[in-house]
Amino acid sequence: MENLISLVNKIQRACTALGDHGEASALPTLWDSLPAIAVVGGQSSGKSSVLESIVGKDFLPRGSAAVRKEIQDETDRETGQTKQISSAPIHLSIYSPNVVNLTLVDLPGLTKVAVEGQPDTIVQDIENMVRSYIEKPNCIILAISPANQDLATSDAIKISREVDPAGERTMGVLTKIDLMDKGTDAVDILEGKSYRLKFPWIGVVNRSQADINKNVDMIAARRREREYFASTSEYKHLAQRMGSEYLAKVLSKGKLYTIMEICRLFDQNYREHLVGVRSGGDKVYNVFDNQLPAALQRLQFDKQLSMENIRKLITEADGYQPHLIAPEQGYRRLIESTLVTIRGPAEASVDAIHSILKDLVHKAMNETPELKQYPALRTEVGNAAMESLERMREQSKKATLQLVDMECCYLTVDFFRKLPQEADKGGNPSQSIFDRYNEAYLRRIGRTDL
Repeated sequence: MENLISLVNKIQRACTALGDHGEASALPTLWDSLPAIAVVGGQSSGKSSVLESIVGKDFLPRGSAAVRKEIQDETDRETGQTKQISSAPIHLSIYSPNVVNLTLVDLPGLTKVAVEGQPDTIVQDIENMVRSYIEKPNCIILAISPANQDLATSDAIKISREVDPAGERTMGVLTKIDLMDKGTDAVDILEGKSYRLKFPWIGVVNRSQADINKNVDMIAARRREREYFASTSEYKHLAQRMGSEYLAKVLSKGKLYTIMEICRLFDQNYREHLVGVRSGGDKVYNVFDNQLPAALQRLQFDKQLSMENIRKLITEADGYQPHLIAPEQGYRRLIESTLVTIRGPAEASVDAIHSILKDLVHKAMNETPELKQYPALRTEVGNAAMESLERMREQSKKATLQLVDMECCYLTVDFFRKLPQEADKGGNPSQSIFDRYNEAYLRRIGRTDL
């Protein structure tokens, strides 16, 4: 799965290099079909600090450092040194053994008013650009909200709710927890009581502007962040899942969550076939209720337990000794050899169910449109499903045959008890006197024993 995530990151870089970055198009683009993590937040929400904390390096345009200056220069080339925005992405790769393997899309900060040099439509332009990214079903939304403001006024939560009302692909990050008014805390938000999301809320403590001016490095900032959550009484019980380091780990699995969600949709479609919401499950019932009983009825038990076989059994049971009572062990061997014939229909039923389930796998895959976007994932899911079915078929056969063997271990004698009763009515008149005598003799033995 890690290899798959790495492959998605490489494809995203290739898309950017080729000019495919998800802009409006009459046809779906490759970028649109890839899982992504988009960072959304209002201005002054701490979005830039969160990004730098995740990466562990200063790289966003806030000073004169080489990397930051290059980003600013590239922005100026796109926008003409104005304060406008451009939909063309700037691709920045950071390689380090200390960073997580992921691709983030940093979107412009949401704003409420246009500043000098910006068009009057800038507020709506930014919202439209942000919305165009996060409305894609494969996009995980990293919504940055400051804790020292009412969550109901959060720009990130507001626009995220528009495209993801159920909160199934929104990850909430709460910044500026250390700047909240005394006597207040963010426990209800972090525990998901105020606004519940599928992903748990994560609180972070970023560097202040004074820390940045003093060149406080990321290592020291993260250490102070850990100490804050561990020492603050309100957040001690949440300390293990708070902070920038934990956020980076969760984000590294963000695409994995998207992939697993696609697998969950496939599993849901498959289950619906079995339980009857979709067609197919009735075929499984038909095997148990019709095909297996019919196959058992076709077995010729009467021939196996015919009088001829019973006569042969009694004759051979005691060798040259006379038959005083019916040979019980012989009867058991005869019945066991008859019951063994059940194994064939039982195994055939398992194979029939296996074939039905394979067909349902193909149907469920075709009914999961998300899998069509990832042919490699579709192949892996199909192979995994078939391997599981094959393994379960062998386990089912073993368990089914074990049930047959268990039935063979305890035998009933009702069939033999009926034989003497049927003969008392006269037997077969076409038999010779000698055969009728022998048959009556055998039935008397049955009476004495059974």
